[in-house]
Amino acid sequence: MQMTRPPVFKPFTLALVQLGSIGADKSANLQHARDMILKAAAGRAKKPELIVLPECFNSPYGHVHFPVYAEEIEFTPGKPYDVAESSSTSVKMLSAAAKETGTWLIGGSIPERDPTTNNIYNTCTVYSPNGDLVATHRKVHLFDIDIPGKITFKESETLTGGTTTNFFDTDFARIGLGICYDIRFPELAMISARQGCHVLVYPGAFNLITGPLHWELLQRARAVDNQVFVSMCSPARDSSAGYHAWGHSMVVDPMAKVLAEAAEGEEIVFVDIDPQLLMDARAAIPVTMQRRFDVYKDLSEEN
Repeated sequence: MQMTRPPVFKPFTLALVQLGSIGADKSANLQHARDMILKAAAGRAKKPELIVLPECFNSPYGHVHFPVYAEEIEFTPGKPYDVAESSSTSVKMLSAAAKETGTWLIGGSIPERDPTTNNIYNTCTVYSPNGDLVATHRKVHLFDIDIPGKITFKESETLTGGTTTNFFDTDFARIGLGICYDIRFPELAMISARQGCHVLVYPGAFNLITGPLHWELLQRARAVDNQVFVSMCSPARDSSAGYHAWGHSMVVDPMAKVLAEAAEGEEIVFVDIDPQLLMDARAAIPVTMQRRFDVYKDLSEEN
């Protein structure tokens, strides 16, 4: 990715849509997601500048479902993308919703099929207020875990991991992207922060085992490590689903303070992001100026 100077960090409002009612009917999922995007855009006197959906918002979450619900996106960074010619119904809905609301939109993630390789990815898409698809992020680290007696899950049975770090620029911030399990790997957050990202956003779907253990901890760790804002947006918890999401969509400030947290059900969380908090954190504890790259490597220079 060609590096440019980050935009000036300005105050903005972030809206996290903790989406519920995600079932087997993709059309119904897309319609409900659209309704909630419009609700988020109209939910306060001051319209949020950025709206975020959760991981895997258009289909049930599970490795058996990914191939069934996968869509072809065929986005190439740096090249114009014709949404009208896209075969992805999810991309078309998200683009239209972003344009209708006039907001930046992080469209959670959807299963994506690469037509050239037939590989399937867990992919986040990002839209400008004009409805343009401006960035994507393919989940780099796949959720393969085995906690004896509690949970076994292997995304790698059907998914392929992405190979790039990704961010996008708005007129108010540079925003880094990750998806769920990506947050467990501090290198990804470090690289994004060194590339000038002010905010890191991870659509995610932790479960009832990993959620209580590490959901808040990881967000606070990535925030304080890098002195940036960190946010994860989860689906709502559905006890009738095959996979039970933790919920608790959250925003953490650069001093690791939790600014807002959802409960378990469907809701929209609004948070005003104040750049002064980032500047104050970096002035008070100036780790960004104290790193010893003569002792250890600057990971961002290798990306």
